[in-house]
Amino acid sequence: MRLVELGNLILYDLAPELDPRSGQPAAATKPTFMREYQRWYSESLAVLRQLLPGRCKEFAALYEAPARRKEIAAVNYTIQDWFLGIRSRRDLIIGDAGFDDRAVAVMRFGAQLRILDAAKSRFESSLHDIRQIVQADLFDSELSAARGLVRAGFLRPAGVVAGVVLEKHLQDVCSAHAIAVKKNPTIADLNDALKNANTIDVPTWRQIQRLGDLRNLCGHKKDREPTKDEAVELVDVTEKVIKSVY
Repeated sequence: MRLVELGNLILYDLAPELDPRSGQPAAATKPTFMREYQRWYSESLAVLRQLLPGRCKEFAALYEAPARRKEIAAVNYTIQDWFLGIRSRRDLIIGDAGFDDRAVAVMRFGAQLRILDAAKSRFESSLHDIRQIVQADLFDSELSAARGLVRAGFLRPAGVVAGVVLEKHLQDVCSAHAIAVKKNPTIADLNDALKNANTIDVPTWRQIQRLGDLRNLCGHKKDREPTKDEAVELVDVTEKVIKSVY
């Protein structure tokens, strides 16, 4: 998320000791805390209202000074105070050491960044959920089309369509489990990779192996013609696999 990246850059301007690149030459156009923070805060708060509305009050409280406070101390010092030029009192005469106002501002800004990062995770999770829903609808539509082909007597095309759905689903499962597979894997390759990673058990592996054989039968004209029962089996069992293997 762009706002998280920008937030880190302006945090490093406020607290250069936190920058992992400290010691390297600074870019001439490096974003500064005083110049960029207000825009960053407004945009971030708008994002939170959409993604994490329950954290908006907490996020704002890290910036806004309390309406009622009798004195300014580390527990109620805010980022807004820093922008207004309010600094901690350090009075050597009466022995008041004050507090590290910059450290408090850095701490509060860091807390805001963590809230925004949580919103980023929520956003990515939401996108994943939407993708899964769209994918499931697409698979259902394609399997419905395959059944229509079976009814019309087009058994080979029906099997090929079901095989494409199965192959794509197995690729998604491998990706979700971070299982490495070779380039352009077959159903058999994906099936073996899932079994070797203990993601599926042996009975499921055999079931998918059977589906791979049926898909090859439908896709290779040099072999015998598939029967209607085989085409129906390929479509129906594929539907069961995509709903049970994930």
